[in-house]
Amino acid sequence: MVAAPFSEKQDMAHQFADIMFTDSVKRAQELFGSREHNETFSERAGPNDELTGNEVEFISGRDSFYIATVNEDGWPYVQHRGGPPGFLKVVGPNRFAYADFRGNTQLVSVGNVSANDRVSLILMDYQNRRRLKTLGHMRVEDARRMPPDEVAAVKADKYRGLVERVVTIDVVAYDWNCPQHITRRFTEAEFTARH
Repeated sequence: MVAAPFSEKQDMAHQFADIMFTDSVKRAQELFGSREHNETFSERAGPNDELTGNEVEFISGRDSFYIATVNEDGWPYVQHRGGPPGFLKVVGPNRFAYADFRGNTQLVSVGNVSANDRVSLILMDYQNRRRLKTLGHMRVEDARRMPPDEVAAVKADKYRGLVERVVTIDVVAYDWNCPQHITRRFTEAEFTARH
């Protein structure tokens, strides 16, 4: 990837909380009695703005994720992306990328990030009840205009299909969510391995 990583350093100890806990969110936390807990979380949970080996391993093992973008009119859009385990590749200290293949050709997320490059991803591990939320800046490049080795670096092994775009996301912050309400689900391969 050619572009330099994006940096949005803030002053708070926990980057994700610093970005997401806006004044209106803090008022809602106060109203529903969770502000004190979230203030402690913000101060003590660590910066969570640089991927560690734990996040890299988790991201590299996913076979799908959900990505949210917002259009020019303020409407959010959530899209599911999937592929073989490892199709989402960590390609830098705070950057991951994936090859984008032909889908339904609506290109809503692609169009949205051309106007506002901020995205949020949720990566799930249903079997182990783990969830990683990330915030970042997304770039989409036309694979036809990229060096073939850069396209090959993000293409999923043994996955058929023509790569139309290469998507890179520079992570600004992340947060691990509690497993309390994650219903355990298993892929066919996971189910077969257990039985």
